[in-house]
Parts: sequence; structure tokens; C-alpha cells
Amino acid sequence: MWREIARFGEKLVKYGLVESHFGNISVRTGECMLITRSGSALDEINEDSVVEVAIDGTSSMDMIASSETIVHRAVYKNTSALAIIHAHCPYSVIESLLEDSAVVPVDSEGIYFLHKIPIVDGGIGTSDLAENAASALREHKGAIIRGHGTIAVGILLEEAYVVTSQVEHSCMVKYHVDLINARKRG
Repeated sequence: MWREIARFGEKLVKYGLVESHFGNISVRTGECMLITRSGSALDEINEDSVVEVAIDGTSSMDMIASSETIVHRAVYKNTSALAIIHAHCPYSVIESLLEDSAVVPVDSEGIYFLHKIPIVDGGIGTSDLAENAASALREHKGAIIRGHGTIAVGILLEEAYVVTSQVEHSCMVKYHVDLINARKRG
């Protein structure tokens, strides 16, 4: 399974959805999850870059797991997700700083597939963020953590990756449309 995590880590970096050492990926495996280690370069994941931790409860492995492990746990406990990708997509971060509670896509694919993209608040690796992200992801496949990045879920990593890509694409299109419209008005 670490190879599948590595494949999507490489894709995230290759397509500019995350810088190498930021973001994290997990996959649910029954009552546990495989999650990238804290500080792992997503484009260089190997067997040692992924750790297994329980979904209920904590363990000594939590100390080396991603700082967002608490968020992944809450999402797995409160949704039907089997895979999660958290990326630091640049346009998504920008839009989360410009909008109040959600990004409403203006592109046809974003409108059709995402409808709206909730923006959630909470500090990195905090219980507030975990609760807010899990709540948003009960009704949506993707959300944006204000000033921090995207979090997307799926049954497979492929689905979480597609959602991540779509959220970023919709945010990029909206940013440019808003910029052009502001110039026209100005």
C-alpha cells in the first residue's frame, strides 16, 4: 500500500498541488490507517515514510506520524472515507483567505462536481480542526482549511486525488475570473 501512497505523493508534487515536504496522505486499513510520517517528502515516499496508527486511540507511532493524524482520525470516524489527501494547493489557500465560509466555483466542472467548497478553521493538528474538517467532509468530498490547504476524501486514493485536483482547478479559475472582473470595474 505504501507504493500507492508514493504514487499519489509524486503526482501531487509533479502537478504543483503541494510542495515536497508539505501535506500528508492516509489510507484506512480496518481499525487502523497508514499515514505519511511527519516531514516526509511526498515525492520521495518509501516504506519507511509511512506508519500505521490506530483510528481509535493513540500509540507511540503518533510521535512520528503526520502532525495532522488527529484530523485524519476524526474524518475516518465520522465519514465513509477510506482515503484522505491533505495538500497545500496555492490557489485554494488564496481563496480561503479571500472568502468567508465557502468557495463557490464558477467553472462548469466545479459547479457540477463540487457545488461549493467549504472553508474550515482550526490550527494545524488541533481538535478544533479535526472536528471542523470531519463535519465538512460528511457532506462534501473536499474542503479547504483556511490559510493551510485542501483536504479531500474518497473510497480510493485516486478519488481523493481527483477531488484535490478539482478543488485547486476551481479555485484557480475563480481567482483569475475575480481578478479580471475587478480590473474591468476599476
